Amino acid sequence: MGQPLDVPDLAAGGYTLRPWRLSDLDLVREASEDAYIPLITTVPSSWSEAEGVAFVERQWARATTRAGYTFVIVSPGGRPVGQVGLWLRNLRQGRASLGYWVVESARGRGAAVASVRAVVDWALRELRIPRLELWVEPWNTASVRTAERAGFQLEGLLRGWQQVGDERRDMFMYALLNGEL
Repeated sequence: MGQPLDVPDLAAGGYTLRPWRLSDLDLVREASEDAYIPLITTVPSSWSEAEGVAFVERQWARATTRAGYTFVIVSPGGRPVGQVGLWLRNLRQGRASLGYWVVESARGRGAAVASVRAVVDWALRELRIPRLELWVEPWNTASVRTAERAGFQLEGLLRGWQQVGDERRDMFMYALLNGEL
């Protein structure tokens, strides 16, 4: 299996990215109360402390099993407000994917784009990943803007690409190649 991944601290336009801690349970609780975040992530859809702890432990396991890097987004004031992950499932093919979310109370302040840019910069420069990908539902204009502001280019529409809740949904495919920034 190899050594666990070392999730670094990163700086991102006034935001800090760092590994998950058990002290981040309030963030998990707020995310679990969101109508959308639990549908597209492993955030529990009903909150309990045990489910919150299990979520944080899953984030640690991603580094332990070398599945990917998962970061907590921390606001300039020190409050955890979201997550950004770099998933390595297709790294042997020269690809990695990103995912991100920000709790509703912190949206619209630039946390997502700053954090995605920081992870992108680190992944391309330090890890030398040739291609980064992300998928966004066409209706999710905030995530579309985040992807584009972070330098990703729209490559197309993937019809019925992902299970979200009880249905298969279309996704826009975005990509960014090493050397394009």
